[in-house]
Amino acid sequence: MKLFRIRGGVHPEERKVLSAEHPIRDIPLPDVLHVPLHQHVGTPAQPVVERGDLVKKGQQLAKDDGVVSAPVHAPTSGKVIGIGMFAAPHPSGLPVRTITLKPDGLDEWAELPPPIDDPFAAPPEEIARRVAESGIVGMGGATFPSAIKLNLRERCDLHTLVINGAECEPYLTCDDRLMREFSEQVIDGARVMAHALGVGRIIFGVERNKPGALDALRKAARPFPEVKVAGLPTRYPMGSEKHMVQALTGRETPSRGLTADIGIVVHNVATAFAAYEAVRHGRPLISRVVTVSGGAIRHPANLRVPVGTSVRALLDHCGGFTEKPTRLLIGGPMMGQPLPSADVPVVKGMNGLLALTRREAPDAMAMPCVRCGTCVDICPCGLVPLDMMAHVRRDDISAALKIGLGECMSCGSCSYVCPSHIPLVQYFNHAKGRMKVMAADEQRAEGSKALAAKRAERLERELRAKKEMLARRKAESAKKKRAAKPPPETMAAPPKAAAATPSPPETEPPKTDPTMPLANAESRTAPMPETAPAAPIGDAAIAADEAPTGAVEVEPLAGVTVSVDDPSGPALATDAALLRTLQEKALEKRRQLDGASAQPEASNVHPAETGKGGKDDR
Repeated sequence: MKLFRIRGGVHPEERKVLSAEHPIRDIPLPDVLHVPLHQHVGTPAQPVVERGDLVKKGQQLAKDDGVVSAPVHAPTSGKVIGIGMFAAPHPSGLPVRTITLKPDGLDEWAELPPPIDDPFAAPPEEIARRVAESGIVGMGGATFPSAIKLNLRERCDLHTLVINGAECEPYLTCDDRLMREFSEQVIDGARVMAHALGVGRIIFGVERNKPGALDALRKAARPFPEVKVAGLPTRYPMGSEKHMVQALTGRETPSRGLTADIGIVVHNVATAFAAYEAVRHGRPLISRVVTVSGGAIRHPANLRVPVGTSVRALLDHCGGFTEKPTRLLIGGPMMGQPLPSADVPVVKGMNGLLALTRREAPDAMAMPCVRCGTCVDICPCGLVPLDMMAHVRRDDISAALKIGLGECMSCGSCSYVCPSHIPLVQYFNHAKGRMKVMAADEQRAEGSKALAAKRAERLERELRAKKEMLARRKAESAKKKRAAKPPPETMAAPPKAAAATPSPPETEPPKTDPTMPLANAESRTAPMPETAPAAPIGDAAIAADEAPTGAVEVEPLAGVTVSVDDPSGPALATDAALLRTLQEKALEKRRQLDGASAQPEASNVHPAETGKGGKDDR
């Protein structure tokens, strides 16, 4: 098979001989398992069990939460004794949400999904769904949910599946042993994933420093013409998916793009084995092979470890340290992460545990850059690490981005060859962390702007609705007023009923003697209202006595009004005599009621002046 050259790369000392010839063996179950809920890229899983629950091996402990997520399953049977925070295998040592399981020693399996007897006749969606339900992620270290890659057929024009077996990091041999001991299962898992992707070509890429793995894979692939096994040059970082695709196909992945953009999907050999287990046996991802090696390890080994096992349990199983290590790493020495403590659990993406001595990892003091350009020559991405480092030192992340910081894959080749021992890759990782923080801050700011815009829009909408409501109310009120007010022509015309009623004849009011004491030149006759009821003669006289001086109205009989006014013409003597007679009778009756003596002239005195009279006196 024709291969293509790639740019840059280094040749670090391999040191794989320490564990390469040690077969995979199982580690005994520990006393307790700490299973983190965030073992993958994306959103942490959400627990579906509670403290005190009894679970069986393979039972789901937490479900995936969102599109980019993966469920977590019980590595063995036992009892859930806690759900809380526990230290994660990360340089920060910060805790993550974790389910703590105490094994019961029975290792009893739960009821698993039935195996798919003929996966090549099953719909691709069913294969992808089984992989997702099994919690399978990229086991080469990226830990990206594998089912998402299997569903790329829906939006990309795919034609090739590449299985990454390079294992280019020094010391690590777990994938090498897996390909040697389970080559048929790995080939079958790769074919199943190719069926899910809808591609007709499979290429295994394995470095030539693994002859046993190459021979085993080629033998297992003979019955399948669509499967090719290629031996790659031993050069770091050949395990990078973009560089492996370029070496195998000659096609370069676009900047900031995916290999799927050129029709190729890459999976790790351990991921292919996990897919085989899930599809053929219904088993979820609950364990993985880990290489325990390094100069400080007494007995290096390749161990099949249940997820959640403590790192300290692995070290103890391998006989502990021969000397105190200067560095404890998860992963390889080039891209691995230092561990703050051995009391952290094994997770799905952990492929190696290294305890390095001072001879293997000397502490060298960083010196000023001599601008030799070696880092530029070996950078597999064609970047200028020394300039990027200078920008990062000045905290000018935007300038570093402009010259390719986003393209850096943190392979560590520049730090490995730097004669001044400058930790270049640490600078770049720090800058990438800053980039994530800046992106998160920008996203929050955009979210706040969007919320503020929605609030302003809502307030404007409410104000507009309020104005419209007030306008409607005003219009309705004006309409009601117009409806209640009669038209102008109706107001000008006199009522028909009033026109039909004849007016009573006008009579000249009677005149009295000007010498009467009740006469008042300043008052005129004040007739009673027509609706006033008739009063008896005596009460009428009292009312006349209580009336103000200048106008006296008496109603001796119903409908009869007697008035005394300022004489302005001839008066009838009989009317005046009748009035005086009525007044005298009224006063006489009042004397009888009060039991007091008074002169007839007292009728000219108002009751308010004497302190008597009123309704109570009557």
